[in-house]
Amino acid sequence: MQPLDFYKSLADETRLLSLLLIEQEGELCVCELMEALDLPQPKISRHLSQLRKIGLLLDRRQGQWVFYRIHPLLHDWMRDILRTTREHSSQLLETPERRLNSMNSRPSSESINV
Repeated sequence: MQPLDFYKSLADETRLLSLLLIEQEGELCVCELMEALDLPQPKISRHLSQLRKIGLLLDRRQGQWVFYRIHPLLHDWMRDILRTTREHSSQLLETPERRLNSMNSRPSSESINV
């Protein structure tokens, strides 16, 4: 992944919040991001697809769910930026985290550590 693609992906609020939530949780499905960000499925899916295509995310299917996680081969400096941004963005993530934590019947994920 090129640095320019990485920074462009962070310039959109939906992509940034999705990445930060996924970085925090380890893995999330589309339905969880829909709930957390209060956005429709097509919009979330389009942004996740873009992030997957440029190499920031990996996806996996588990039954009816598609889970997304940060690509395990992402450069360390990129992971550091995501982590640092998340750690210093409590106000930005407050509402999405509250929505996610109050979500009923979240899908069960057996996280894969690659």
